[in-house]
Amino acid sequence: MFNKLIANILPYMPKSLVWIFSKRYIAGKKIDDAINASKELNEEGIMVTIDLLGEFITKLDQAEENKKMYLEIIDRMEKEHIDGNYSLKPTMFGLLIDKEVCYKNIREIVKKAASHENFVRVDMEDSQCVDLEIELFRKLKKEFPKNVGLVLQAYLKRTLDDIKNLEDLHSEENPINFRICKGIYVEPASIAYKKYEEINRHFIEDVDYMFSKNMYPAIATHDKPVVEGAYQLIEKYKAPGEKYEFQMLYGVTPELRRSILDKGHRMRVYVPFGEDWFAYSTRRLKENPKIASQIIKALFVRG
Repeated sequence: MFNKLIANILPYMPKSLVWIFSKRYIAGKKIDDAINASKELNEEGIMVTIDLLGEFITKLDQAEENKKMYLEIIDRMEKEHIDGNYSLKPTMFGLLIDKEVCYKNIREIVKKAASHENFVRVDMEDSQCVDLEIELFRKLKKEFPKNVGLVLQAYLKRTLDDIKNLEDLHSEENPINFRICKGIYVEPASIAYKKYEEINRHFIEDVDYMFSKNMYPAIATHDKPVVEGAYQLIEKYKAPGEKYEFQMLYGVTPELRRSILDKGHRMRVYVPFGEDWFAYSTRRLKENPKIASQIIKALFVRG
């Protein structure tokens, strides 16, 4: 109860206080911070996906600025020879304002990444965005079959059907690439599973279907039972190491991350950065209120 209380009031606390928590889970505020964090992870044998923080813009000139930032990120990543790719949220590019403008912005980013034979992941957002983001992904995948992927959320009751409905985009030559995660947005029980075991069961069910169709699952979890379930599926399908990967958030469960690496599996870490770190941080805390005790400890240790 104490942790949940802290999680609920933290968004109203001074940002300087919230930053104590955030520094562990965000590479920094500038692109140099993300580059440096990515280099350190690469040295450990870990791939990265870079994410500029921000979502749900209100003006299209913000979308233009975000596009320019991503194009700069790609230039820097390629120049620094980072082993990584890119993640982005369509609402940063005007999805809920003008979906055609959003598509053109993201297409330009994907085109630039593709020119370097690299890859862009379209993040999934809350339920109002799901159909729009699947439509966006379809258009991009048809033009850039090797260079774009999509995030799906296991707690949504529609997800397995979404995987099946996108199967027409899949081929052996250009397999469809899904990041599957649990999902963090607060959704009604009518459209989302709520129980821990239930969400885990559907997560594994989704990954099982992907493996059965030779899709490429990016298994994004910090949950040991889900990791163990994924291990069983990898063994069941005799999946080669290059046909899947595990993914984790920056700063979260490093011990579990290392154990997955030590077993010989590919690992990619989601590296978020940017000035718009506050909303991301408070959402992470609401997702995992246990982190609140770490913040209190940090306050006492660091004065």
